[in-house]
Amino acid sequence: MNSFLFAPVLFGCLLAVVLLGRAVRRHLPENHLNADSKDAVKLAMGLVATMTALLLGLLISSAKESYDTQRSAVIQMAASVAFLDRVLTLYGPEATDARAKFHDVVADGVRRMWPEDQGSPVDLRPAAPGADEVYFAVQHLTPGDDTQRSLKAQAAALAIDLGQIRGMLAAQSVPSISTPLLMAVVGWIGILFLSFSIFAPPNATTGLALVAAALSVVVAVFLVLELDQPLSGMIRISGEPMYNVLSHFAR
Repeated sequence: MNSFLFAPVLFGCLLAVVLLGRAVRRHLPENHLNADSKDAVKLAMGLVATMTALLLGLLISSAKESYDTQRSAVIQMAASVAFLDRVLTLYGPEATDARAKFHDVVADGVRRMWPEDQGSPVDLRPAAPGADEVYFAVQHLTPGDDTQRSLKAQAAALAIDLGQIRGMLAAQSVPSISTPLLMAVVGWIGILFLSFSIFAPPNATTGLALVAAALSVVVAVFLVLELDQPLSGMIRISGEPMYNVLSHFAR
């Protein structure tokens, strides 16, 4: 879901609801606006507000879990990349070509996952160009002793692990927020603002308060939607772990 489109649309809808509430208030009989009516509406809206908070908490929890999972995967990927490079270094000069290919593949993958142009789409294809060549280059190594045989087995296992991590990141790139839950939260927020605007005195102070409240709600929903896009949104996962690994490659 495009959060940059959804947020202004939601803000406009809430402002329209506030104006609708003001218009409804002018046509309500006085007995509908007395203290008893207000108390009854407050009780009902308290229940709606509680349910809205619970559902919003579920959305935040889902988005945060997705963010944390992918962040852990990125850190694990950086650690595996650094370890594989170290294993190929320990193998000896025979692994120089495989190590060079590996460096090129990692650098290209980092560029596609964290493009310099923030507006460019993130490429999370599981099968990165050249990744298979790295695996086959490792498999074609000819160990000369037990140490090299052990290092070759570790390198092959790490190459497979990196492919699995990459595939997991691609699989987790789909939104984790449930659209029906989000629509329910938005609908209940609209009901709350309608009741606020109906019973609030029609003056500038209450109007500004409702606009500020609407803006706060929209910002909260916007941040939740952005949190659900950890590799492409504003609250994106930092590529610093991978950049640190690349800086070690250059040494």
